[in-house]
Amino acid sequence: MYLSILLAGVVLPATPVWAQVGDESTSVAKMFLLPGDFLGLLITWLLVFLSAVSIGYTLSLMLRYRRSQLLPDETRKKVSDLLMGKRFTEAIEFAAKDRSYLGRVISASLSEAGHGFGAMERAIEEAGDSQTTRALRPIEYLNVLGNIAPMIGLFGTVYGMIVAFDKLQASGGRPDPAALAGGISTAMITTFWGLVVAIPALASYALMRNKIDALTSEGMLIAEQIIAPFKPAGPTPQPKPSPKKAPTQDDPPQPPSPNP
Repeated sequence: MYLSILLAGVVLPATPVWAQVGDESTSVAKMFLLPGDFLGLLITWLLVFLSAVSIGYTLSLMLRYRRSQLLPDETRKKVSDLLMGKRFTEAIEFAAKDRSYLGRVISASLSEAGHGFGAMERAIEEAGDSQTTRALRPIEYLNVLGNIAPMIGLFGTVYGMIVAFDKLQASGGRPDPAALAGGISTAMITTFWGLVVAIPALASYALMRNKIDALTSEGMLIAEQIIAPFKPAGPTPQPKPSPKKAPTQDDPPQPPSPNP
């Protein structure tokens, strides 16, 4: 979140906030696609700020949900070595202190070791679902942002069209084209900036969700492999007796069995 604020602080000062009268201010407004009226400029400024926050927040999520953060190789190797060495207490304590996704899932599974291998497998599924939901919750802000930004842009669109039709009515149906162009420009610019915010936010949301789903599914498979030594061995299958063959004429006569 701090990265988002920092990026917004770098981007926003470079954007003109208030439109000034004159050729120079007009060229700057065209360069940054800013409307000339106050409310349109305020809406655009808000959308530019949301765009900066969206980019910064996406970068922070990419750093947070890396594979090395969710499924650290050190955790897998350490727990596997402890279990292979029959050091179960140390393995449980180490997994309990690990804050990664893999560490939490393994810790939940090892805590159920006293209830059998089936309970350990159920603990992996329950902890995996819980931790996946917890990991997906922060990226929902991108989804919310991607859905709200077009609404803000639509608000500016409606406002710009109201301004244009108001000038059309005030001129008795024969307005100056330049006067109408101002309201229409506000409507189009705010729509543009709403899409600038929404498209990257929704794309980032979809990519991050797929990435988290893939990594958490892989983490559950790794946890199942780690607890595989706890799986009880099945009973040794006994060889089936061969069926007795009916005697034929070619078979030698069998001696009579003695009577008891």
